Amino acid sequence: MDAKAGTLARDEVSVESQWDLTGLYSFDDVWSTELTELEAEIEKYASFAGTLGESALKLKACLEFDMNFSRQLEKLYTFSHLKNDEDKTNSLYQGNFEKVMMLVNEASRASSFIQSEIMSIPDDTMQAFLADKELEFYRFHLEQVLRYRVHTLSEKEEALLAATGEMSRGMRDAFDMLDNADLKLGEVEDENGETVILTHGNFQSLLQSYDRRVRQDAFNTYYKAYESHQYTYSTLLAGSIKKDLFYSRAKKFSSYRAKALFSENIPVEVYDNLLESVHQNLDPLYKYFDLRKRLLELDELHMYDCNVPLVKDMKWHMPFEQAVEEIKSALHPLGEEYVEQLGRGLSVDRWTDRYENKGKRSGAYSSGCYDSNPFILMNYREDNINSAYTLAHEAGHSMHSFYSRKNQPYLYSDYTIFVAEVASTFNEALLTRHFLSQDIAPDMRIYLICREIDNFRGTLYRQTMFAEFEHQVYKAMEGNEPLTLEPFKKIYRDLLERYFGPGVVLDDCLSLECFRIPHFYFSFYVYKYATGISAAYALADRVTSGGETELNDYLGFLKSGGSKYPIDLLKSAGVDMLSPEPVKTALAKFSTLVDELEQLTQ
Repeated sequence: MDAKAGTLARDEVSVESQWDLTGLYSFDDVWSTELTELEAEIEKYASFAGTLGESALKLKACLEFDMNFSRQLEKLYTFSHLKNDEDKTNSLYQGNFEKVMMLVNEASRASSFIQSEIMSIPDDTMQAFLADKELEFYRFHLEQVLRYRVHTLSEKEEALLAATGEMSRGMRDAFDMLDNADLKLGEVEDENGETVILTHGNFQSLLQSYDRRVRQDAFNTYYKAYESHQYTYSTLLAGSIKKDLFYSRAKKFSSYRAKALFSENIPVEVYDNLLESVHQNLDPLYKYFDLRKRLLELDELHMYDCNVPLVKDMKWHMPFEQAVEEIKSALHPLGEEYVEQLGRGLSVDRWTDRYENKGKRSGAYSSGCYDSNPFILMNYREDNINSAYTLAHEAGHSMHSFYSRKNQPYLYSDYTIFVAEVASTFNEALLTRHFLSQDIAPDMRIYLICREIDNFRGTLYRQTMFAEFEHQVYKAMEGNEPLTLEPFKKIYRDLLERYFGPGVVLDDCLSLECFRIPHFYFSFYVYKYATGISAAYALADRVTSGGETELNDYLGFLKSGGSKYPIDLLKSAGVDMLSPEPVKTALAKFSTLVDELEQLTQ
């Protein structure tokens, strides 16, 4: 099945390997009927406008209507986006997805008055409302909204800012088109002398080639393409930063970083602790690069040498069903109930769309809504160990959502991005522990340890470097320093030197890497990857070395959804992200892995 799955049309894929969406909608016409009915409900939003400050009951009525409308819309959206991702060439589901997105935009416009009208309610009146039993259920939700009171403008000003939404995506959209459509990355010769068209997708694969000439050619050719558009890329990134600063100043924030962290109530010391802790623990990273240089028998280690697997010809074969069993065994510390539910979801209840087919969306994700099971999109490959890890990762997201939706009302069932990667990375950590606990060949042990090291390197060190770059360039522009091509390159070059140390030769073109990172157009997002892996490993250590209390604390975190601010959710699970300790614990784990790799490869 696995070898030929990508060549199959959707209707040729076996039913048991597809996700089961019948719990959402059994027939397309039922979906269409509900969409039409919900479209007719939009006009009811207008009946609440201008009434929210009259009484607690009227405010409650509006919030209830909005919550129920959103819940129905989420169900319609979930079904349409899942069906659309099954086969991007299916015109029916393309059209349905466009229809529901039009409804999403209409609903956003129709409900836009709610937040500003809540803000305009006098403080003494709002305090009386919050003390009213009618609004007890909505109290935390309203408190989250009211935090923005000092950053909310007049109704006309807010309407004007809202109207700039489409325009504000211009820099990001232009980057996407340039980077994914117009940019020609060139061609290289592979190990067999065959000409290969270079793409973003195969670039990483070429950097893992054991033929150094292939790696070097791919690297230089790739960055030459960026060099030919470097002024455009720097202008787009500078424009995106200027756009962000416009919004942060308009909303009366001290900085854009403060605005970005405000939405999840993350204190700025969380960000600063991350940077400082990583700065203090760069030596193990330098040691790893020295190890790479020795094991690859190189006179000089360049960036294009940093992704080559240190174990050659590692054979891997694990069918989907076996991966499920291995993951269940790995997650045994989470208790019988967790493991049983996950196994039933992945196997019996068909949460997962397993294999690639023609037209299917690439990659992997976990999705779903309050009124459905979690769903996992995979493009599983039996010959790739990363598929097993990806399944464990997405299963972590799915079980987090499952517990959250089962234990929280709709309003508080969604967790924020700050905690979103914790459960998924936690599962990956336990899977590695499970594999390493088995009687495996020395080469497989080295391979798994290298994989874990590179996961830390890519998620903790690299994303922290990105976070520091963002912090520096935003501070520069907020200080009225011009950000043109050369300042961007210098800031990034200085960070490369700090994070890679004296053991890696940094080719000049690497300073252009900052222009190819899409996350910089979703500013102050990347630090959450680094804090997420830190929290996950701290919790994994706590649960596996603890007892029933520690397990219940973690399961309580999974069940809490968005009922508290993310820092408070993690604290209740046993990790204090206001302290630098979770990051230092993760960095110590990295150092231990590097030491073990050194011993295994003496």
